[in-house]
Amino acid sequence: MTPSETQPSTDPEVLYAVEGHVATLTLNRPHRRNAISVRMLQELTEAVQRAERDRSVRCVVLTGAGAGFCAGLDIKDAMAGTGIGGGGNVGQGGGAVNANLRDLPTVVLHEMDKPIIAAINGGVAGYGLDLALGCDIRIVTRNTRIVPGFAKRGIVPESGGTWYLPRLVGWARAAEISFLARDLDPERAKELGIVNDVVDDALATATEWAHEIAANAPLAIQAMKRLFRHGLNETFQAHSDHVLLQLVPLMASKDFQEGMLSFVEQRPPDFTGR
Repeated sequence: MTPSETQPSTDPEVLYAVEGHVATLTLNRPHRRNAISVRMLQELTEAVQRAERDRSVRCVVLTGAGAGFCAGLDIKDAMAGTGIGGGGNVGQGGGAVNANLRDLPTVVLHEMDKPIIAAINGGVAGYGLDLALGCDIRIVTRNTRIVPGFAKRGIVPESGGTWYLPRLVGWARAAEISFLARDLDPERAKELGIVNDVVDDALATATEWAHEIAANAPLAIQAMKRLFRHGLNETFQAHSDHVLLQLVPLMASKDFQEGMLSFVEQRPPDFTGR
């Protein structure tokens, strides 16, 4: 083993950076293909919450350092009893995971109103795939290997995959992907509707999209995301009522006035998020 595998690192396991109105969160365990540790779970939750609270941030990009996005839970740590799943129970060994599932990053991702784009470089598997599915947009590189191999490990997607996948691709396709547990190449994943685009540089494209999104009215985009989320589980009439509740404050906002004025003046809008 290398020293990096035997000695605890003091480096952050999730990097946080902001440029303009875009926050980039980077999973930072490249020597383990960004496999999830107890510490990474905690740092990722904190980073997502930080981006959600920061009024200057309008869009978030989630990516991985090095050659892969995320290889899932760290199996080596779990087998050694020092990681998630050590001893057969999530949270044993290596530090405690908060027993409140609402504080896990996949739940925080689902509940955040700001849009988040997954820039998927290299491999993505297990918990990493659930993280990606929890993002609003997924952009992958041409060499990305998507591994929905839960059935080959005797487990189910533990962090939202069973909720997201049928909604993204339909019941039959979700069953095909999950039960066969075959690796997916990027073009097949795009054809199925799991990813939005296949590009040479996922982070560059995701960052470009994020800045374009951030130039639009942030209050409106956050309201759209809330409505998307509510609409998954409500009737059309109930959803129409929720739309009206979102419209009233939006039409009273300075951003709405700026959107109308910029249209009349034929210039790009300058939104302030107010």
